[in-house]
Amino acid sequence: MRKKIVVGNWKMNNTIAESAALASDLLVALGEGFSGCEVGIAPTYVALQEAGKIIAGSSVQLVAQNCHYENDGAFTGEVSVRMIKAVGCSYVIIGHSERRQFFGETNATVNLRVKKALSEGLKVILCVGETLEERETEVTSAVVSSQVTEGLIGISDISDIVIAYEPVWAIGTGKTASSAQAEEVHLLIRTTISELYGDSAAGKLRIQYGGSVKPSNAVELFAMPNIDGGLIGGASLNAADFAAIIKAAS
Repeated sequence: MRKKIVVGNWKMNNTIAESAALASDLLVALGEGFSGCEVGIAPTYVALQEAGKIIAGSSVQLVAQNCHYENDGAFTGEVSVRMIKAVGCSYVIIGHSERRQFFGETNATVNLRVKKALSEGLKVILCVGETLEERETEVTSAVVSSQVTEGLIGISDISDIVIAYEPVWAIGTGKTASSAQAEEVHLLIRTTISELYGDSAAGKLRIQYGGSVKPSNAVELFAMPNIDGGLIGGASLNAADFAAIIKAAS
């Protein structure tokens, strides 16, 4: 049985002090010895180290929001895999829709980042999802399948990969895919993985849902057979709400 995974993507929010306080509040909200599902937090780069100190020794894992595909060099503003590993990250988010939309990420550059992260021993949360226009023109299946397939080119072992389905039209908009809509695309992703890697690998792969997940809809979403947790944005900035979503996944 696949263990649920819930990760809070804090995006460009919170100072170092605010991030440390939120991490501390989350541990309190979860309670001692919580292990109902795998949990991670993804603060901004500048807050990774301090937040990591707060969660050290707990079951909460430290996650980076992105990485570059080179070890070092003249890449102003970028952060390498070895840098985020050095502050204690065990996962990195790659291909988030905001990276694709605002910063020019493509399936090809996503693939480079995924391969670099895996080669350096980091686990990957690979994000895929369609825009509102793509959904309305009924190309969701083609778009998501290509994002999965092209993002995984040259990768033979997906045991350290989680895929996050994030319909772009439901991120930060307050709109949420219905549980049936989300499940339909999650099944598509699992079918695509089965075609690429076989039924066994597809059955083990964890697929998160991201897109305005809240305590009020988390239970219904996470009850779907192919939804294995969530990549949580806005709701993860409130410790009580985020803890409630985590507990719903349990």
